[in-house]
Amino acid sequence: MTAWPPGVGLLRLDEVDSTNLEAHRRAEAGEAGSLWITAARQTAGRGRRGRIWESGSGNLAATLLLRPEAPPAVAAQLSFAAALAVADLATHFAPQAAIGVKWPNDVLANGCKLSGILLEAGPSKDENSWLAIGIGINLAEHPSETEFPATSLAALGLTPPAPDAALTVLAARFAHWFSLWRDNGFEPLRAAWLARADGLGLPIRARLPHEERHGAFEGIDASGALLLREASGVRAINAGEVFF
Repeated sequence: MTAWPPGVGLLRLDEVDSTNLEAHRRAEAGEAGSLWITAARQTAGRGRRGRIWESGSGNLAATLLLRPEAPPAVAAQLSFAAALAVADLATHFAPQAAIGVKWPNDVLANGCKLSGILLEAGPSKDENSWLAIGIGINLAEHPSETEFPATSLAALGLTPPAPDAALTVLAARFAHWFSLWRDNGFEPLRAAWLARADGLGLPIRARLPHEERHGAFEGIDASGALLLREASGVRAINAGEVFF
């Protein structure tokens, strides 16, 4: 049986606007973390690029508040730790499914989106600034009209775990990857992420803030940037969305 990681706090809420917003408020009030914040219902859940994130009944919505003691650009590598932890959770509960990761921080089950991850950091630039890692996982249900096809553990034909049980596995697996990152840097996470990456070597479309680029997915570099092979060479992309 998976145990809750030692030294990590847990706050359960019946309802909140957003677990990331709650983490922000608590960080500004002086909470040091590490603290997982979870809610049965979010009234204003958010995804990347300001999109609405619909948690759905029986799904997991949680945010980890921590102070990684690293510059913000380095702490951003923990999005890969979060993706690996979610992938481990998915494999734990759905061992027969094909679990993959999609840059920058989505987790896929049988090619469909199972989870989304949103990182937000404190405004300070020192190494004690806070980081909120928001994670939504489709356990019991999933949205039907999305740009990238979505799924849930229930849609895979499984009896989905209770959100609390899923969170315990998630917290334990994130603690594992965080410890590895803290002690050994990004390379072990990079290697593990690439071992799970969907679409390596295949054509992709990368939607950037002001343009779209097309090429082959070559992997990620030592900072976590996506490597896109174009006719003119390999281009590193730090922010954007990927479509196969």
